[in-house]
Amino acid sequence: MADKFDDEPEMEESPLDDSPEVDSLPPAPVQTGPSYRERLLELRENRLVWQGKILPAFWTIASTISMVTTIVLIIVLIVLLNELFTLKSLIGGQLLGGLQTNFQQMDAATIKTTVIVDDTITVNDTIPVQFTLTLNQNSNVILTENTTIPNTIVTLNGVRVPTDIILPAGTILPIALNLEVPVDQTIPIFLEVPVHLVVPVTIPLNETELHQPFTGLQGVVAPYNALLAETPNSWCESGWLLCWLFGGDN
Repeated sequence: MADKFDDEPEMEESPLDDSPEVDSLPPAPVQTGPSYRERLLELRENRLVWQGKILPAFWTIASTISMVTTIVLIIVLIVLLNELFTLKSLIGGQLLGGLQTNFQQMDAATIKTTVIVDDTITVNDTIPVQFTLTLNQNSNVILTENTTIPNTIVTLNGVRVPTDIILPAGTILPIALNLEVPVDQTIPIFLEVPVHLVVPVTIPLNETELHQPFTGLQGVVAPYNALLAETPNSWCESGWLLCWLFGGDN
């Protein structure tokens, strides 16, 4: 037996056995649990996951996705339907109805204010004057020069003596005027007249140029407002089935 072992060739030691690089390598990870192939085989053996038929599997997956999508869409539709009458109230009652009502009120409105005019008016013109001036009054006249009164009878000591009398300039003579004076003249006028006026103003808008735009805007909004007014205000007005499904509070 000793000879047999002696005849066996001695195994040469690998130069890598004592290499420091081999000693520094981390140990290989120890695999725990089933491998990927083993898990795949387990899924294939499960009849609920894989039945060995490609087409039924495709239709099953497609049907599942379709059902999930349909359920999501139905939930979204129910949420939107619950907000339908809220949207109608906002759009029809407040937006369109409010616009139409305000346009009607604006067309029927009246502007009332007070205009204060504080200015100076300059008058520069000529006025023709034609009339007859009647004079009938007592007055005094002053002689501007010596005036001779011939053949004047003067009484001296009871004796009437004819003579000529000279009235000196500056003599004041009382007279009685009774005459008509025609007046035909053009009188120039230059005046600066201060003006201060408080003028109340009332302007109905339906009698101005704004009437046509207001009625035009009413015509634009009115069809949509009438269309929304014809729609129901709650699910119960739409039918008993919708009232039962969505309730009568909406």
